[in-house]
Amino acid sequence: MYSHALPRSVRLMAVVAVASVSVVGLAACGQDSTTTSSETSDAAAVTVPAAWVKAVDSDMPAAFGTLTNTPEEEVTLVAATTDASAMAELHEVVMKDGSMLMQPKEGGIPIPASGSATLEPGGDHIMLMDVTAPIEPGDVVELDLELSDGSTITMTA
Repeated sequence: MYSHALPRSVRLMAVVAVASVSVVGLAACGQDSTTTSSETSDAAAVTVPAAWVKAVDSDMPAAFGTLTNTPEEEVTLVAATTDASAMAELHEVVMKDGSMLMQPKEGGIPIPASGSATLEPGGDHIMLMDVTAPIEPGDVVELDLELSDGSTITMTA
């Protein structure tokens, strides 16, 4: 189990970063997130319109965005893979013993029927471990997301 305490200043910066991304709509990146489906199932209706990954030289960045599900059935994000890192894990941030801790998200990330699930700093996210190369501002990172119905979508961040 991975756990990292997040100081209050880091949590505050994460809130500011999320608000900034929402306001600017990632216009500076010049990249739109696109999704494709490997099957014509519910995955065709799950989209991630504005995904992003933190730029890093090494270490463990995370992928963020809002997963939108238009069908009238809940689906769950159960796994992620990317060529940008040796391993990708679904993570959550929880309060334990007065500290914010990051840990693997057991059971995946549910995306409600006709709703959305937000991947954000300080909450649910996709952790990229052992990046294969530095991720520079403006780089495009593709992630293959596996859903509970066995389908996959590609998230471009």
